[in-house]
Amino acid sequence: MTAMIIVNVPEEMVGDIGRIPVEKRRAFGLGAQRMLWYAEDGDVLVLPSPPSTDFMDYVTGLTGTRASTLRFVIPPPGRFGPDILTADRLVDPVFLRDLEKALADRPVDQITCTYSDLAVTAMASAVGVEDALPGHAFSAQGGDALVNSKAVFRAVAAGNGIPIAPGVITDRPDHAEGTIESLLADGAAVMVKQQFAGGGLGNEILSRAEGVRAAGAGSVVVLADRDAVRRYVSDRWEWLTGHKGHSLIIERYFPDSTTVYAEFVADDDGCVFRGAGEILMEPVATGEVIPPQSVGPEEVAELVETGRRACEPFRLMGYRGTLCADAIRTPGGGLVFTEVNGRLTASSHLHVNLIDRVVGRDRRDDRVFLERAGRWSVPSFAEALSRLAGSGLGYDPHSGLGVVVTADYAPVTGRVTYCAVAEDLDAARAMEERVANLLSDPTA
Repeated sequence: MTAMIIVNVPEEMVGDIGRIPVEKRRAFGLGAQRMLWYAEDGDVLVLPSPPSTDFMDYVTGLTGTRASTLRFVIPPPGRFGPDILTADRLVDPVFLRDLEKALADRPVDQITCTYSDLAVTAMASAVGVEDALPGHAFSAQGGDALVNSKAVFRAVAAGNGIPIAPGVITDRPDHAEGTIESLLADGAAVMVKQQFAGGGLGNEILSRAEGVRAAGAGSVVVLADRDAVRRYVSDRWEWLTGHKGHSLIIERYFPDSTTVYAEFVADDDGCVFRGAGEILMEPVATGEVIPPQSVGPEEVAELVETGRRACEPFRLMGYRGTLCADAIRTPGGGLVFTEVNGRLTASSHLHVNLIDRVVGRDRRDDRVFLERAGRWSVPSFAEALSRLAGSGLGYDPHSGLGVVVTADYAPVTGRVTYCAVAEDLDAARAMEERVANLLSDPTA
């Protein structure tokens, strides 16, 4: 079995690529190497740039993949340069010729990509491997954009009895102004969301007064009266609609909520549960805990059951692949669903690879996994590994405990992402504290 692994970055995930700073695009490119966690012997990987040897050797050493058997195909730079795998790079004629050569002696029976957009489906058809992409017919008609639209989610969820926050979808500034003012006048805070964006980066919180803590959005904007609301909508309309005239989502915001998710795989038979977790918002996503620690077993069961119902309509449409239902548990104890993502998420590699392949499925129920994104400042990836080894914190395959470095952003941000694997949350937090002190005290 040979898989082709593609690390694409469509605008439905990150917004208008032309507005992303170059340094952030470079960081996205380094994050693409995280797809090495999916690689198995003989696979073909399409990456934006050649992988780091240190990171590849580390990952394949933990997964048991023979790095020498992997084949890499790097498209020529595109409109936005060499850092991220944009649509134009995937349909480049030179790249398609190189890809055909790379696949000549490796028949592909599975395509794993970040997001099945039109560029991926066109590429698969161009090299004759569309049958290896689950749901190709749906994705080739732009179906994945429907699945990842927050506006479509609200309509589908409302029509199927999935609990969602009070709010509306609108493409009219006057409607937006009236809805925001109505919610604020009732004493609620408001979350406004771009239709396409991830990680809370396309969200903003609106409040009548100071003191609202942000979670799931980068900032809180105080709007003291109707005139302030009118000015806000006018000034921010282009941003709110993604600079592309998209619909805007306006919802009641629930302060002090816990963000959780249930992830599934949609296949011909149903939505198969993959795992659940709790996303740490400070104020946007900075990591996660698997399994969720701030909700009880009954709430997790409800999350999974209702999450499956939220995902099933998209499967019935024809979508195949990862579906992740995000929700919040409000201070009142209710679950409110916020979106469904039809793509590989920032959690997928943990469930599919770190938990099931590295730590072992048999240990899933007696381990806590605490991943922190970009929180550990290091001189280099190699130095991070050296400090972990010297302190005894490095992951031990025999005990199934320790710290795994899951992504390397050091060349751009000076940071790495890591996951503490422990027997309980207190032990994972203790590992996190020791990691934070490693550079000042290698024996911490």
